[in-house]
Amino acid sequence: MARLNDVFYSDVYITPDKRVFVPDMNTENGLTRIEPEDFQEFYSLLEKTYHGRSSYSVIYEGYFFRVERTVSMYGVMFCMRKMPKKVPDLTSLGYPQALINYIAGLGQAAGLILLGGATGSGKTTTISSLLREFLIRHGGFAYTIEDPFEMPLDGEYQALNGSMGLCKQTQPINDDWGAALRSALRSRPRYIMVGEIRTPAAASECLRAATSGHLVLSTIHANNVSDAVDAIIKHASAGEMSEELAYDLLSRGILGVIHQSLIGINHQKRPVVQYLFANPISTMGDQTRNIIKSGKINLATTIEMQMTRMMQGRPLFDRVEPK
Repeated sequence: MARLNDVFYSDVYITPDKRVFVPDMNTENGLTRIEPEDFQEFYSLLEKTYHGRSSYSVIYEGYFFRVERTVSMYGVMFCMRKMPKKVPDLTSLGYPQALINYIAGLGQAAGLILLGGATGSGKTTTISSLLREFLIRHGGFAYTIEDPFEMPLDGEYQALNGSMGLCKQTQPINDDWGAALRSALRSRPRYIMVGEIRTPAAASECLRAATSGHLVLSTIHANNVSDAVDAIIKHASAGEMSEELAYDLLSRGILGVIHQSLIGINHQKRPVVQYLFANPISTMGDQTRNIIKSGKINLATTIEMQMTRMMQGRPLFDRVEPK
């Protein structure tokens, strides 16, 4: 049998009796059992790296694995996501070219780009590829906050403009996302990537960072674009921030919300996207910001209009002088 990393798969499951299952490559959700020759070596790494946290990362033969260690009815089980050896190029993700051109052009803007979707829909891959694109185009310092680490972003980048880019991947200490974000701001980054917004502190600090001159990228569990907007407001206002302030900060800081799902089988999956953007020139008149600020999240018409404009190759925003 081949070694574990010689088999193509995105996920791997190890049962308490040490049986290994991966996607079967023929059906949308089916599994098949494999017996890799280096199983014991890999399993020993999983156990050695475990330090009391159910979610963590390991690097095995150059690949990142995001690990979830759980105690099932019959013992310890491992569920893992195998990440690409390199962060994929933004153009390889299957996005429409017009959308790629637009979001890649936001690298010198400030605000929040939010990726919504279900678990396993490729949100982290997309924002990692987008962050890599910004670093390659413009250079600058990027600071990520993730738990666990997923894509291999850490390191130096030679930018196309002749400058350098630098990315440092960090984890929140004691699951304190608010403190981690405040520490990130003190590090003077150009870009901040938050792996996932799942606490009130993370949501509120992301909103604040998005209005302080930084370009913030993050993901959130959501069923559509409107649901993603609603989710970040609910997270932020579940803590010390009022709902009114959350809407105000989001209306001023939002750059775009993209919802992503995947269809197809395993390595042939492709993204289906819905999106909504705000004018990156925040002083210009903008319908998206006005709707969010009102707290009445009825975005369907604006989403449809923007998606139609982009497909037709028309500008998303009319030139409207600031009031």
